[in-house]
Amino acid sequence: MNGRIVIVDDEPITRMDIRDILEAAGYDVVGEASDGFEAIELCKSQHPDLVIMDIQMPLLDGLKAGKKIASEHLAGGIILLSAFSDATNTERAKNFGALGYLVKPLDEKSLIPTVEMSIAKGKETQKLEEQLTKLTKKLEERKIIERAKGSLMIEHQITEEDAYQMLRTLSMDKRCPMIEIAEMIVMTDD
Repeated sequence: MNGRIVIVDDEPITRMDIRDILEAAGYDVVGEASDGFEAIELCKSQHPDLVIMDIQMPLLDGLKAGKKIASEHLAGGIILLSAFSDATNTERAKNFGALGYLVKPLDEKSLIPTVEMSIAKGKETQKLEEQLTKLTKKLEERKIIERAKGSLMIEHQITEEDAYQMLRTLSMDKRCPMIEIAEMIVMTDD
């Protein structure tokens, strides 16, 4: 399969048409919803690669539901649909990070390339977010190790290099990551 997709539209016929186009192109439609609340719940359980969602729906519209889905990372990306191509909705869609905006009625020539590009962009964004999370964690760990080195330098009247070697030796002797040793040293300083 090319990707897992959730379709959200209050019009059953529109959902059926979109499903037919997507399945004919090899996509796996993992669920359908008729309002924003259902869309959020479906995304929580399915974590699709993409959500194709109408803006104008009863109860909770596509913009608000899309913002919630995007902020909680419940899907790889969102394409919004509308019968109108107004600047206000387009701007609001951009602000929460929608990957696409299509005007109804849809046709296969515009839908499939937009879906392909959106899934690819969603995966790329997810990779970048994972890298950012890893780098942020490493930076935080580095800060703690630096604080621990500073504490050891003051406490033992040693150089920075000697403090680092002390941390490294403790880490090897105790068979635990250097960050855990550093956290214990910093914890006693707080």
